[in-house]
Amino acid sequence: MNSKPLFFCLFLVLLILPVQLHKQEKHGKHPKQEKHTKKPERKYRRHEDILKDPFFEIVDEPGEDDSDDPDWLYELQEPDGQCNPNPCLNNGVCEEKGKRRFKCDCPKPFKGKKCQKGPKRCNRGTCGRGECVLTSKPPFYACKCKQPFLPPDCKSLAVCQPNPCKNGGLCVKDGMDFDCLCPEGFSGRFCNVGPDDCYKLKDDGESYRGNVSETDDGEECLYWNSHFILEKGSDPFNDFEDDDGLGPHNFCRNPDGDTQPWCFIRRGRVLLWDHCGVRECAKPTAMVTTDAGPKPTTGPKPTTTTTTTTKPTTRPKPTTTTTTTTPKPKPTPAKPSAGPEKPTAPKPSGVPRQTTASPTSDKQFTSCGKPQPKKAITRIYGGLKAVPGAQPWQLSLQVRPKGSSQAYRHICGAVLIDSCWALTAGHCIDPKDQMQVVAGSLTLGKDVPIGQTITVEKATRHENYKETSRAVYNDIAVLKLKATDGRCARESQFVKAACLPNSTFSDGTECTISGWGATEDSDNGSNHLLDAQVLLISQESCSSSKVYGSAIDNTMFCAGYQQGGVDSCQGDSGGPLTCNKEGSHFIYGIVSWGDQCGLKNKPGVYARVSHYLDWIKSKTQAA
Repeated sequence: MNSKPLFFCLFLVLLILPVQLHKQEKHGKHPKQEKHTKKPERKYRRHEDILKDPFFEIVDEPGEDDSDDPDWLYELQEPDGQCNPNPCLNNGVCEEKGKRRFKCDCPKPFKGKKCQKGPKRCNRGTCGRGECVLTSKPPFYACKCKQPFLPPDCKSLAVCQPNPCKNGGLCVKDGMDFDCLCPEGFSGRFCNVGPDDCYKLKDDGESYRGNVSETDDGEECLYWNSHFILEKGSDPFNDFEDDDGLGPHNFCRNPDGDTQPWCFIRRGRVLLWDHCGVRECAKPTAMVTTDAGPKPTTGPKPTTTTTTTTKPTTRPKPTTTTTTTTPKPKPTPAKPSAGPEKPTAPKPSGVPRQTTASPTSDKQFTSCGKPQPKKAITRIYGGLKAVPGAQPWQLSLQVRPKGSSQAYRHICGAVLIDSCWALTAGHCIDPKDQMQVVAGSLTLGKDVPIGQTITVEKATRHENYKETSRAVYNDIAVLKLKATDGRCARESQFVKAACLPNSTFSDGTECTISGWGATEDSDNGSNHLLDAQVLLISQESCSSSKVYGSAIDNTMFCAGYQQGGVDSCQGDSGGPLTCNKEGSHFIYGIVSWGDQCGLKNKPGVYARVSHYLDWIKSKTQAA
């Protein structure tokens, strides 16, 4: 055996090892002598990910982004040619053009079919490799660079120069990336989370004002004043600060009564949200109190002043009889205002959440379509998280094989129309399934006091239900719920019935869809109820050759989100599309089918509930 290679290798080891040890000793002479934690596992975006993201593309001359242009959808709608009420936004003047056309004369600087486009502060490329946020002072925007890119335009870069790590954290280069080695007790990508940074369980983190700015999956939060959340800057607001701790920052907060702090995140051009990686505060140990002084009190629970609404997944294709549902929503931000008004949250009507009284002791479900939202969020775009009580007729339809002891799983949405009756899509019904519905709960898989679980006694799909390769026809079913002590669903602030329609709604009407967007085929769905606004599209446009052609009949209609994109396929199969008339919400459509998700000229298709009123009546009254 030749031993020369072995000795040579040993020589190299002895030569190199002292050099490496010397480097480590020098490396340890950091000005701050705190003990640093081990190198964190990187979950956040790498330098190469930022370069590949078209959202952070550097362009020669920043300009309008065609993908944000909603005019194609306004043209597709062909809304009724009536100028009363005025369809033109931002004080545009409406002029009728024939029976089904109108034109808006837009005041400067607004433009668009309905004067919906204002001056755009954050055009594509404005902030290079950074997030563009809206501000209240000229130039009404600022750039928040993604590390290691540098202000002011986020185009140049320098790794660890200056040091991005807070609280004495050590910045360690890794090519064009870096890691922060944090002193003991500190955490977060930038060591910005201190040892006392936690949220209180007793208020679900509504009082949290800490520095966590990452989700529990390690994704970086968007700034609350990001142009990706807020309307595109036509009327810059004067003040972001409010009692809910929101402001020009990206720290996690819980302004809407969720179960813990959360934030918005972005994947591609889709706005999502997720709970944050904030730890729970330790429960205080019991203490003996004396009368030596006043007892400490906590500050008042912040009142939320904003409304929210939906995340997106995928709507089922008409090629299967099981559900595949709709996406998390594409966001379009709430319009910034100069000091938004704070709406007064409606007071509870006094109806108990649960009642064990006899069926004749009080009147329930004597009215319909009157939501009592618990909170409201005016400055946050209302297309993501549903507010408690805002969609009280929304049900989660859950299934398991008949005779099985397996756990129930969410498969579709449904809508409550009376204490013991609900509607859903026909393609959600499988005779082999045992079914139940959950009412009042916003979060799947979580038992909450306001939730009600009710067994489905019988599911009746329309007799003429039919699937083809092009469409799903008569896609509607009635669910009879099983009564307990003479009642099925029990009315509360969080459980109410939607009204059946008694008239038609005009093309272009803005209506609401809601759902969880999560099924067995949707890994990226939401466990939290989502809702968003869509516009009713004319039947003529929906059945045109460039949309769905002859696949559309009078039992269906199309609806799309006013900014276009994936939103038109958000919502859960079987879930409701409701339209508001004089304060009452009517179930106008059932989420049915569509061509993939978010394609131009391929809006969502809904079963037209008004066409089935006699059929619904025959099933509910014959029982």
